[in-house]
Amino acid sequence: MLNMTITGTDSDQPPVLLAHGLFGSGRNLGGLARRLGESRRVISVDMRNHGDSFHDADHSYAALADDLAKVIVAEGGHADLLGHSMGGKAAMVLALTQPQLVRRLIVMDIAPFAYSHSQSVYIDAMEAVDLAGIHLRSAADARLAEHISDTGVRAFLLQSLDLKADPPRWKFNLGALRDQMAQLVGWPAAPEGSFTGPTLFLAGENSDYCRAPQIEAIRKHFPQAEIRVIAGAGHWLHADHPAEVAAAVTAFFG
Repeated sequence: MLNMTITGTDSDQPPVLLAHGLFGSGRNLGGLARRLGESRRVISVDMRNHGDSFHDADHSYAALADDLAKVIVAEGGHADLLGHSMGGKAAMVLALTQPQLVRRLIVMDIAPFAYSHSQSVYIDAMEAVDLAGIHLRSAADARLAEHISDTGVRAFLLQSLDLKADPPRWKFNLGALRDQMAQLVGWPAAPEGSFTGPTLFLAGENSDYCRAPQIEAIRKHFPQAEIRVIAGAGHWLHADHPAEVAAAVTAFFG
């Protein structure tokens, strides 16, 4: 079972399950969890090979979706589901294969589409950093800066550096993520069906993950989907415009 944090308020509605993106952890969606938790029970998970969840050689979307399904079944068998990026793809696969588990679905800045980019450069950077003797995150940041110039990306990755371990270690299964990067940025050949439940896609205006070809794919698999663009936001739209995204999410989940 995935490592999970349960917060919020018990209600007569099903829980909300939050699934983070690649190189993240459950706490990345903490702002949404706090807002939703004002009236709902919220389950934030660390996806496999991330955070404090188990490591496994299989990082396919079928496996990720099955992990989410097990959480939903254990927590009552029905949930509202939100996923960002990699977590959004896992959430879509779950909705398409086991729709009875999902009441409402929100997908943030990703589509059921095979992208051409790779994120292996960040794996290269993390593996290249000598973590020996590091006790402060600032020291780790200085070493990571030799490989990644973007301060925001470094801060994001460093959230998953375990400085209490001896020696310090990344909480990711970097080998599995590298081996299956093509699957991660891709989209599985199956499922081919559609999910007809209420679905909201939130896209960042400054992100290129949900342009015309991706919207066509969304319409194919999610015919009832509402697509909303968050002005001025990039791929991490919940960090760029937290209040607007939280308002949209809480309104849609009711």
